[in-house]
Order: sequence, then C-alpha cells, then structure tokens
Amino acid sequence: MLWEVQGKWVVQGAVDVNIGANPSAEGGGEDEGVDDQAVKVVDIVDTFRLQEQPAFDKKQFVTYIKRYIKNLTPKLEGEAQDAFKKNIESATKFLLPKLKDFQFFVGESMSDDSALVFAFYKDGSADPTFLYLAPGLKEIKC
Repeated sequence: MLWEVQGKWVVQGAVDVNIGANPSAEGGGEDEGVDDQAVKVVDIVDTFRLQEQPAFDKKQFVTYIKRYIKNLTPKLEGEAQDAFKKNIESATKFLLPKLKDFQFFVGESMSDDSALVFAFYKDGSADPTFLYLAPGLKEIKC
C-alpha cells in the first residue's frame, strides 16, 4: 500500500568548466567573474517537479484522505480496488501519528485530487525518505 523511496540531496546548477585560460597570469582572482548558481535539491522533488504543500493537521488529513479514497476507488479495477479498500485504513492509521514529522508534496499540477507524497527524515539520515500511496501512482518512462 505504501511505497518507501530513498531520496538524495544533489547539487544542481553551475558547472566548473576549464577552458585552458590562466586567470592568475592575467591578474584575475580565482573567483573573479564566476557566477555560482549551484543549488542543493532533492533528486525526487526535482525530477518529478513536486511542489511542497503546507502541513496538514489530523482533521485536514482525514478530510483529504476521504476525498482521495472517493476519487481513486472507481478508477481501480477488480483485485486492485479490493486491496485498496482493505488496506487504506491501516495505511491511514500508520500515517496519522506521523503527520508532524512529514513534509507534504504534490505533482506540479497541484490538483486538489492528486496523491500526496510524504517526506521525512529517518533517525540520523541527512537524506529524506518518501512515502507514496502505491495505488494512486501511474507508470511513466523517465
């Protein structure tokens, strides 16, 4: 029901290109003229263009999950629908006490009925872990 995926902080942006010039011979400093645009991003957030959302309290989350269940259930077929109905309650009970530890993300469309992605940091980890509600995912080629 919940898929756990390990994210990773990566540096993105400016690239150090050596064009063979010798700035010290030309009187320039090491950093003179360099516009460093490098930024740290989480690979999953960047790759899938996820948008961070404000934190949910328990009441807001329950309201969201009820709407999500109502919207997703008719889109699932047969065994997938039965498994979703059977397991969504336990997944919700697992997530509820952890809400204060999560960052919430949605896809770039920021649609009200889209699935939430939950990010958190495991003890001692510098990289975030993401939780996805598996039945709501679509397969795409990257």
